[in-house]
Formats: sequence, C-alpha cells, structure tokens
Amino acid sequence: MIIEPKTRGFICTTAHPVGCQAQVKQQIDYVKAQKPLSGAKNVLVIGASTGYGLASLITAHFGMKANTLAVFFEKAATDKRTASAGWYNIAAVEKASHQDALVMSINGDAFSHEIKQQTIDAAKKHFGPIDLVIYSLASPRRIDPNTGETYNSVLKTCGQPFHNKSIDPLSGKMMDVTIPPATADEIKGTVKVMGGEDWAMWIDALEKANVLAKGVKTVAYSYIGPELTFPIYREGTIGQAKEDLEKTAAKLSQQLSSLQGHAYVSVNKAVVTQSSAAIPIVPLYISILFKVMKEQKRHEDCIQQIYRLFNECLYRTDAKIPIDEKGRIRIDDWEMEPSVQAAVAKLWPQITEENVMKLTDLAGYRRAFFNLFGFETEGVDYEKDVDPAIEVSSIE
Repeated sequence: MIIEPKTRGFICTTAHPVGCQAQVKQQIDYVKAQKPLSGAKNVLVIGASTGYGLASLITAHFGMKANTLAVFFEKAATDKRTASAGWYNIAAVEKASHQDALVMSINGDAFSHEIKQQTIDAAKKHFGPIDLVIYSLASPRRIDPNTGETYNSVLKTCGQPFHNKSIDPLSGKMMDVTIPPATADEIKGTVKVMGGEDWAMWIDALEKANVLAKGVKTVAYSYIGPELTFPIYREGTIGQAKEDLEKTAAKLSQQLSSLQGHAYVSVNKAVVTQSSAAIPIVPLYISILFKVMKEQKRHEDCIQQIYRLFNECLYRTDAKIPIDEKGRIRIDDWEMEPSVQAAVAKLWPQITEENVMKLTDLAGYRRAFFNLFGFETEGVDYEKDVDPAIEVSSIE
C-alpha cells in the first residue's frame, strides 16, 4: 500500500509505519547520545504512545535502561485503514528495545478498572516494585468507571467570551475567532476528563496492590503558557482541570508519604500535537514561539524536554527536585523566559495572512504536525509499497 497523509479538518486520518518508526528512532538516538540516566528500575507510563508520554517511555527505557510498562489506547490497521500513529510508535519502541530491560504494552481504556487491574497483574508478574509512574493521558472524553457516566471536555472560557485572531495551520488561512463561555456542567465535565481524578484512581489502585516502590515518584504533565492564551487555557475550562491536577498532586504526595514517595505536576513547553492544532490561537502562538526559540537556540521538542526533566529534575545527582512556589516542576522555563515572550508579543500584532510564512515558523509547525503521523520524515521513501499491518505485543 502507498500511504499518503489524509486530513479532515485538524485531524490526520492516516499514519505511515515506516515514518513513525523513523521518528521514534530519532528520539531513541537522541537519548542514547546523552549522558546515561539512573534512578528508576521499573517505570509505568500511562498514555505512552504519543507526545510527552512516548518521550517518557523512550527516555526511561533507553536512557535509564528501566523496565517499562506502557499503557495506551490505539487502533490496529484494518483492510480499509492504517493503524493509528501511536500504534506504530509503540511497535517501533518494542522493535528497538534492548535485551537487558523489559518493554511491555497494554492497549485499552486507561480510565477503566479493567485496564488498571491488567496493569497491576502485569507488574506483579513481570516487574519489581514500580519506581516511577508517568501520567500523560489526553482524551476528549472519559467514562467514569464507577458510575458509567460519560464526560466530555470542552475548550471554552470561564466567564466572558474571548476574541482574537487565529490561523488554520494547514491552509495558512487567518481568521478572527470567538471562544464562548462554558456552562457549569461543561466545566465539571472538563475537570472530570482532564483533571486529577483518574490519576488519583491509578495511584490508589497501585498502592493497594502493593506494587509501588519505596521512594516512588509520580508525575502528571501540564501546561500554563503565556498571558496571550490565558483566557482560553489557564483561565478557561482546561485551566480549571489543570488546577484540579495540581490539587491532586498535593493530596497524592501526602498519601504516598508512608512510602517516602511524592507526586509532581511538570509544566512543559508548548509543542505540536494533534489536539493543539484544534485549539484556536495556539497554532499561531506556537508558530511564532518556534521561530523565536529556534533563533535563540532554545527550541526543544518532546524528547529534549523529557530528557531534561529526568536528568535535571527527577533524577538529578543532588536528589533535590527544583519546584516553583506552587510545588510544580517547570521545564517550560525556556519558553517563559522574558526575552522569548517579549519577542513573541512583539511579533503577534504584526502577523497577517500575507506575512505569516515570513514572520513565523508555520512551515516548521506543519512539518512537525505531519511528523506526528510519520509523514515528511527525512530518509523515508513515501513512494514505496508498505504493509500497514504492524504487530504490537500487547499483554492480553
């Protein structure tokens, strides 16, 4: 099959197995080229197939040589469509894994009790006590496993409507957008999906099953961003969920104190994801940010961010994890440097549809977007016939 990128709105509906494998290899090669890490022997990554979760899996397995248990929800190929990009990513990690550490996969709804139990059973059978739990789930909806009720997340403001300019990153078309305020039920639903409730349920289940190691660390990923995006992000429905995530971290730290463990929220920098492409204003902000950070030689993708998180924060040699006044790890520090934000703020009002390609790195944004699905990857022959049916050795 000749596989080409097919987009529908802000979604790419195809993925290229060879391209995804090449993207994963680039991340593995980066980690292997850095200083070896130590500190964790058994790592659980919940939401391990793309983005920061995938980078965490790769950093733990290839940088620390830790046994890694990956939990994700991805789709295999069928006669009519390719597998999802995350499926191919996990397959590539499994293929590249080395002999002196395990990498195991569990594919299913991480919000469910069944997948939590399946993970616990696998940890007991194949791993020692878990030293690190990464929580990196991103989903538009969640079924509460206790009530069966379905909750959906929304991207809205909390209060007044918000107006600003935005861009369709694939077409380059500029537009004015208005983000409406959310209802109380919509805020509640967003917190239920993207807040800390499921993270806490995971830690509860793992602790009760006695599979957490003494000194265990657990980290959930978050984002704050600049004042420009505050109305739709930090002060909007997503921000409400992220505040819940931070409150959950404090509760989990207290809960894990008997194990001398700790829970952290890591605030990461803005990167290109499939979901970020659908958030008004954010693609334009990221395109400007990329230009500025590349010019200042401060740009990082997911793998550079997560290696830095592990090396300079979670497992630094002096064992003193740097946190801000709210107890958060801040690896968005380079993005939020005053010089970077000042340069972004200066460019923002100048951007028009005519000059957007010159004044921003929209081309880099687009390339990064298609890279997510294995396309536009250097060294891959996209004219070559490939078999989309790649196996993942998921634990049944």
